[in-house]
Amino acid sequence: MTGHGLRVLLLAWAAGGLALGLAFQALAPGLAPSAFAAATLPVLAVLLRDILRGLLAGQAGLDLLAALSMAGALALGEPLAGAVVALMFAGGGFLEDHARARARAEMTALLARQPRRAARHGAAGLEEVAIEAIRPGDRLLVRQGEVVPVDGTALSAAVLDTAALTGESLPQRIAAGAAVLSGATNAGEAFDLLAARPAAESTLAGIVRLVEQAQASRAPMARLADRWALGFLAVTLAIAAAAWALSGDARRVLAVLVVATPCPLILAVPVALIAGLSRAARAGVLVKSGAALEMLARVRVLLLDKTGTLTEGRVRLLEARPEPGLTGAELLRLAASLDQASAHPVAQGLVAAAREAGLPLATPTGVHEDPGAGIAGLVEGRRVALGGPGFVAAHGWPGAAAEADGHAPGALRVLVAADGAPAGLLVLADPPRADAAAMLATARSAGIRRIVLLSGDRAAVADSVGAALGVDAVLAERSPAEKVAAVLREKPQGPVLMLGDGVNDAPALAAADIGVAMGARGAAASAEAADAVVLVDRIDRLAEAMRIARRARGIALQSVAAGIGLSVLGMLAAAAGYLTPVQGAVLQEAIDVAVILNALRALRG
Repeated sequence: MTGHGLRVLLLAWAAGGLALGLAFQALAPGLAPSAFAAATLPVLAVLLRDILRGLLAGQAGLDLLAALSMAGALALGEPLAGAVVALMFAGGGFLEDHARARARAEMTALLARQPRRAARHGAAGLEEVAIEAIRPGDRLLVRQGEVVPVDGTALSAAVLDTAALTGESLPQRIAAGAAVLSGATNAGEAFDLLAARPAAESTLAGIVRLVEQAQASRAPMARLADRWALGFLAVTLAIAAAAWALSGDARRVLAVLVVATPCPLILAVPVALIAGLSRAARAGVLVKSGAALEMLARVRVLLLDKTGTLTEGRVRLLEARPEPGLTGAELLRLAASLDQASAHPVAQGLVAAAREAGLPLATPTGVHEDPGAGIAGLVEGRRVALGGPGFVAAHGWPGAAAEADGHAPGALRVLVAADGAPAGLLVLADPPRADAAAMLATARSAGIRRIVLLSGDRAAVADSVGAALGVDAVLAERSPAEKVAAVLREKPQGPVLMLGDGVNDAPALAAADIGVAMGARGAAASAEAADAVVLVDRIDRLAEAMRIARRARGIALQSVAAGIGLSVLGMLAAAAGYLTPVQGAVLQEAIDVAVILNALRALRG
């Protein structure tokens, strides 16, 4: 039997036994104690088994108080109190299961969305195949209302509903040739999709794996709650001992134990954090664990990559300045041919510009990329290198730095060398995201004390973006190793969040207290290294996730404080003789229900 099934059975048994006992009290009083004891014993037996397992695993908690209460009630001739405690304990477990299930609703909906079959164009027409059989290059038909099965390219215009993945309320119109992420729903006419990768490597499959990790995780606050529970156990036993010393009445001791069973600590924290994970997923940010959600709530320093994170990452070619002997079109063609091997947003911008110009691109070979610095390889037998001044200088253009400094500071400059000689300069623009300034302002209002732009780009470009957005510091021309060092230097200022999207950001994302990847267009390596992934290509969703995390953590702490405070007051009243064991049990049940309902407020906006 599953854990949830056993809890349902125990709840039904305890409720039935208690009801039968109350009926016997009116009709056959002599049988009532036996009915109450019968309602208590199975719950006590299961509880003692769980306590033993916990002790063998080195864990102890407030379940011990519940066992002491039930055993004490039976021993002291208070079987009604024991039955109420049994019902309360079984009911608390059932309510916790129900609350967790409700809080997970938005996340588990993603699991159910994963399609199992797809329509593929074949030699004999359309054929239904399992999504595991789909291979890159397959042409698929996505019918109206169907979920896109794999990542790919739309072969015709489409209208997609991405609400389940990103929280976007309005369908998005996708042009022919645009990238389409799996998991979106076709809200328009049927369209053909060219598969880009297998189903196991698709965006939806990756999200499903992250959801499963998030659901299985246990947050530091939950472990901290366990430690608080031990302290609360000590306080409870101290109050019970004082009640015995002052009155010598064992029933007062029993009343104290009953009021303290079970504790809101073990109910409120996990429910509030799971609710926070669910809310963040609904907002378009998939937080991988409760640990990450709690850290997201505590962040004080924000480090951000520039290209593709603070900026649009869709660069536009402004100007091509070839060296004598080359045309601007040939310079762009050489650079774009090599950049086909790079996932960097600037590289993708150059490739897009070349294709828009109708230039035929060659397939590069022998490619070597230094993330954040440049890329080199062979294009039609010519050794081509492009990137920043330092990288290109090492590949045959010693004066690259001087050439790059001769242009406007707000522009992106890609230097190109061919066969060990200067080939030219490509000037591009990558404007800041429209929502970047608002996100940073919201982050500051949410408690961020320091914002740093951390980029591998040239200082002039990074400084220009940093000045436009009002960041506190700009660290430019940083290699991946130097980005890690910058993250570590910021940690004394408080918990550090690193936001990035490229392969070169992955080490810094892993080094930060919490790493967040821009997953809509970012590299897979950054998403794997990150603790959270922004599923939609909007940076403002991070600020929303921070707000949700802070609210969930605040509600958890509020529930714990209120639950403990009310329990302590109830124990003091019981110790003074103002509460009987039965009254104490009913009071604690009300407290537990109240803190669970309060924790569920984290689900609401």
